[in-house]
Amino acid sequence: MTERDEGVLDGIFLARPERPAGGIRLAVKDLFDTAGLTTTYGSILFVDHVPDRTATAVARLEAAGYANVGKANLHEFAYGVSSANPHFGTVPNPLAPDRIAGGSSGGSAAALAAGLADAALGSDSAGSIRIPAACCGVVGFKPSYGLVPLDGCFPLAPSFDHAGPLAPTVSGCADALAVLTPEVTSRDAVELGDLRIGIAWLDRCEPLVRARLDAVASLFPGARPLDFPLPRGLGAAFMREAAEVHGGLFPEHADAYGENVRTKLERALRVTDAEVEAAARARTEYRDRAAEALDGVDLLLTPTLAFVAPPLDIDELAERAGIMQFTQPFNALGWPALALPCGPAEHGLPASAQLAAPAGHDGLVLAAGEALERALASLVRGTPTPP
Repeated sequence: MTERDEGVLDGIFLARPERPAGGIRLAVKDLFDTAGLTTTYGSILFVDHVPDRTATAVARLEAAGYANVGKANLHEFAYGVSSANPHFGTVPNPLAPDRIAGGSSGGSAAALAAGLADAALGSDSAGSIRIPAACCGVVGFKPSYGLVPLDGCFPLAPSFDHAGPLAPTVSGCADALAVLTPEVTSRDAVELGDLRIGIAWLDRCEPLVRARLDAVASLFPGARPLDFPLPRGLGAAFMREAAEVHGGLFPEHADAYGENVRTKLERALRVTDAEVEAAARARTEYRDRAAEALDGVDLLLTPTLAFVAPPLDIDELAERAGIMQFTQPFNALGWPALALPCGPAEHGLPASAQLAAPAGHDGLVLAAGEALERALASLVRGTPTPP
C-alpha cells in the first residue's frame, strides 16, 4: 500500500510510503524505480507511473536495513543542475531559501540537510550527486563507472551515468557504498601525511572558497600543485546520448517537457555525427592526458564548486557549464569523486572540497575523505590533528 502525497511535500519528496519501514531513513531520488510507489523521473509524463520492480540499488539498501522514507524531487529527467522542476516545484535549499539546492539530485541532498533522512541515493552524470551535496552542505560520492548497478534507473547519458550515495558524513556514504557494492576495495584507515596529493583549479574559485580549499590543502603535508587538465569538446557525446535516450518519447511529447529540458533536447537533436565523432576522440585523449597528469600522486584535491550555492534566480542554461566545470571531468573519466563540506565561505554558506582518484580506487578516496573529515572537525574544535 502506498500514499501519493497531495502535491509536493515541501518541494523535497514527491511520494512517500504509507508506512515506512523501520531502519536507516533513506531518501531515494525519484529517478529510481520503486515497486508499488510512484516514480515520476521528475516528469509530468510519468505522474501516474507505479513500477512493478524496484531498482537493484534501492533493493540492496532496503535489504540491508535502509528504509525508503520518500522519493526525492529532482531536475526534470535529471537533465540539469538547479532542481527547479516546472512540474513539481523547485527543490528548496534548507540552508538558504534564496539559493538553489543543486541538481539533479537536489531532493536527495535537501532531505539530508533538512533532517528528513539519514542517507540518500542519487545519480550523477555530470555532477548530479556532488553539486547538490556542495550546495546543501552534505557529503556526496560518485563511485567508479559501473560500480553501482543502474538497472531500474532512468538514464540520462549512459556512458556518463553513475549511481551513488549521499549522507551527512563520509562514513555514512562509505557505509551505504559497502551495501551497494560489497566488492569495493576495503577502506583501510589512512593518514593524511602518507598521501601524495595533487591540487588543481583553486585559482578559479571565489576568494573565500579558495581560502577554505587552501586550508584543506594545508592538512596534507605531501600536497603539491598539479597541472591537471579540464576537458574540452565533450559536449556533443553527452548530448547525443541524451537525445537517443529520449528518442522514443520527445518527438511526440515535446510540449510536456519543461522549457529548460526541452531546449537542451532540441539542441541535442541538432548535434551532427561529425561532432559526436570528434567528441569521442577528445574523450579518449582526455583520459590519456588525465592519467599522465596524475602520475606520481595518489589523489587529486579540487573544489567541487568554484562558489557557494548560486541564487535561485540563476539562468540554468547560461550558468550550467560553470557549475559543472569541476565535477563533469570525473564523469568523462569514470573516476570516483567525493564532495565534502569544508567550512563557511561567501555569504556564510559552505564551501566543498572534492577528492578524486583513478577508477577502482573508491576505497582510497573514501578513506582519505574520512581522515580529512576528522581533521576538519578537529580544526573547528580548535584541537590540533597530527598530519
